[in-house]
Formats: sequence, C-alpha cells, structure tokens
Amino acid sequence: MAATAHPGARAGRGPLVIRHQRPRHRRRSRTLTALTTLMLVYTLLPLAWLLINATKTQESLLSSFGLWFSGDFALFDNIAQTFSYNGGVYTRWLLNTLLYVVAGAGGATLLATLAGYGLAKFDFPGKKAVFAVVIGAVAVPGTALAVPTFLLFSDMGLTNTPLAIIIPSLISPFGLYLIWTYAADAVPKEILESARVDGAGEFRTFFRISLPLLGPGIVTVLLFNVVATWNNFFLPLIMLKDPDWYPLTLGLHAWNQQAGTAGGEAVFNLVITGSLLTIVPLIAAFLLLQRYWQSGLATGSVKG
Repeated sequence: MAATAHPGARAGRGPLVIRHQRPRHRRRSRTLTALTTLMLVYTLLPLAWLLINATKTQESLLSSFGLWFSGDFALFDNIAQTFSYNGGVYTRWLLNTLLYVVAGAGGATLLATLAGYGLAKFDFPGKKAVFAVVIGAVAVPGTALAVPTFLLFSDMGLTNTPLAIIIPSLISPFGLYLIWTYAADAVPKEILESARVDGAGEFRTFFRISLPLLGPGIVTVLLFNVVATWNNFFLPLIMLKDPDWYPLTLGLHAWNQQAGTAGGEAVFNLVITGSLLTIVPLIAAFLLLQRYWQSGLATGSVKG
C-alpha cells in the first residue's frame, strides 16, 4: 500500500497524516477480472442453454423457461430418438461430416504444411508475389467465392457430390500462412544445412528433422481446419441437394425448417439434442490435442 504525508506536516504546521492509496494495478486487475467474467458468461451461456434444453421433451421445451430444467429428464430418450428418427439419417450425416473433415481438413493441413515449409525454407523467383497472393487470399471471405465456386463445379458436373465439399476445403490460405511463419523460426537453417552436408535428401530432411519440429504448428492448423470444416454450412447449402450427402449442420437445419412446411413435424427437441452431440467431437479433439497446441504457443512465446 502506498502512503503519502499531509502537506502541512512538511512545513511543521500539523501532525503527520498518513493517507493510503489503492494501487492502480489492483484496480486494473479487478477491471480485467470483471471483463473476463463477462466474456466467460457470454461464451458459456449458449452452451448451458443447449445442455439444459436437450434434457426436455418437445412439449416441455415450448412451455418452460429456457435456462432451467422442466419436467422429466429426457436427455437419453432424445439421444435415442435423434439417432433413430427418419430411418437413422443422423448417423449418415455424422459419417458424411467425418468424411469431409478427414479428407478436407486433413488434406488442407497436409497441403498447408508442405507449401508453408517450402515457402519458408527455399528461395525462388516470385516468392514475394506468392506472399502477396497468400495474404490477399486470407483477406477474401469465403462467401465472396461461393457463387464462382458453384458455377465452376456446376460446369464440371461435381455439384451434389462429396467432391463439391472436399475440394474447396483443401484450400486454406490462413493455415498456409501460419505454417509459413511458424516454420521460419521453428526449423533452424543450421540444422537443415548440417543434414544436407551429411548427404540427406530434401524429403528425408523434411520427414526426419523438420516435421517433428513443425508438430505444434501443424496441430494448430489442423484444429482450425477441423473446426471450419465441421461447422461448414454455407458451402454445403449451395452445393448439395441430396439429403444423403448432407453434413450435420445442413441436416439439422433441414430438421429445424420442416416444422414450417405443410404437414411437417416439429422436432425441435431433436434439433437441440443433435446440436449438442455435434460439439462433443470438437471438444474431444481440443482435449486430445491441447498439449501439442499449448507447447506450440509456449515455443512461439519463448522464440519471440
């Protein structure tokens, strides 16, 4: 605690008065704590709403307060109905989403790793132009490319097929840029030069030396691509018409919209339960890969 003396005490006109001042860093800490708490509530409130309402039946869902439980605990019944409704199409949508994630996000991470490493460790004419193109591609929103992509794939006869989702997902300018910047510091040039002096080829050097060093950066890019592909909605919406090829996002949207159609059945409890189930794999992926991600962030902070 800081202390100051009364001005009169310095001139001998009165007793010494000690005034305690609250440190500024404590006030700042409380402000940051309040802001962090507010952001935490803002982030967790939708998840809490989803979890609470997934335990309700269709009837109690429409007649109860959204942020508290009501009636019988129907979570397990809702899960069973979600997987059995409409011939078990939810399982098909789940498998489709896994296909798009493995092929699309996995392929995008592989291409970003190869391209980013090459751009970081090799010099060639036009490298600055490539850098400008990558930065420009990062700035272009995906929705701006939706119509040209649809027209291109329509001319190629690939719409309403899995390739219409997988091929565009292979392009990840942001992931390429992350690997590029990470590889520039994570893989020292001295190690590469020593390997070349010892007679190791470029492929052997990449897989035996560079790839382990790039592990944290690769996991970070993989997580970004997995989340983006798993939550992809707009691209499947314009590319797919056959419900058998729907991902989870588009399938749940169709269930939600069928209540407004003539003769359609309202299954909002299944939509909410299905939405809750879709985030479980993402949470599992973050929990399994967070140690690689955290080590990558720590490495970057030490290098910085």
